[in-house]
Amino acid sequence: MTDGILNVYKEKGFTSHDVVAKLRGILRMKKIGHTGTLDPDAAGVLPVCLGKGTRLCELLTDKDKEYEALLKLGTETDTQDTSGRVLAEKPVHVTAEQIEALVKTFTGEIEQVPPMYSAIKVNGKKLYELARVGKEVERQARRIRIYGIDILRIDLPFVRFRVRCSKGTYIRTLCHDIGQAAGCGGCMAELTRTRSGRFSLEDSLTLDRIETLYREGDLQAYILPVDAFFSDLQKLVLPNNLDRPAHNGNALPFTGHGVQVIPNEDGQEHSPVTGEQRFRVYDSAGCFIGVYEGAEDRPLLKPWKMFYSG
Repeated sequence: MTDGILNVYKEKGFTSHDVVAKLRGILRMKKIGHTGTLDPDAAGVLPVCLGKGTRLCELLTDKDKEYEALLKLGTETDTQDTSGRVLAEKPVHVTAEQIEALVKTFTGEIEQVPPMYSAIKVNGKKLYELARVGKEVERQARRIRIYGIDILRIDLPFVRFRVRCSKGTYIRTLCHDIGQAAGCGGCMAELTRTRSGRFSLEDSLTLDRIETLYREGDLQAYILPVDAFFSDLQKLVLPNNLDRPAHNGNALPFTGHGVQVIPNEDGQEHSPVTGEQRFRVYDSAGCFIGVYEGAEDRPLLKPWKMFYSG
């Protein structure tokens, strides 16, 4: 099985770890990692990294996300979704117009206090572990960014919306906070992740579909190769005398030493420069070595993230 990224559709009832465990059995490989926890009651896009692609997990976790959520006004729970214990129920007096205006105030950079039922660690303990034994600890608010919220339907007490947000955003908490601002409380009733970085819901595969494709020998076409993840970076191909230094993770000279600068798909060719500019580097046989970046103080390319393993 080729190293890379597989766009998995996580079904309700599975944890992210469940998905990884099932894929290990289906694909008969151990080195698999997911790119960020998705609640068991949630569904949707879960990019999963295979083999050397697991080195991309951290980069994928950092990507922006898009969700479709269903907010239930008038109900507060300890988990901030409908799976939890009900703490309070209040009548909903706001109108659809008021809710629509209120939701828009949550766009931009805002502060959000992570929920107790989350995987964030405090003093070495995950918050949900403390919550399960009845302990609640103070949590620091974190700055997140809501790029946009689109109301899809209002049928009070339910509000369905689509939200585009930065990493680290808890949609359960967003629902809770909207309910608090509305004066009646609220919690999340449904959640589907529709996009994670470049991976969309339309292109995601269920575990059953993945198993069928693997059995029929057709799964390879659905795996994004590691180097394709960096397709926006300029491509450099090394001469054979630089293969060994590159394979060993050494710094490399700029162009002028037989290094080929391959035009991007837009036809533009950019020469390497010093500083933060990054490049995807291939050896003379076309094997992807990794991503290099310009050094600040000398005309060299230094390794930023390596994927070559011999």
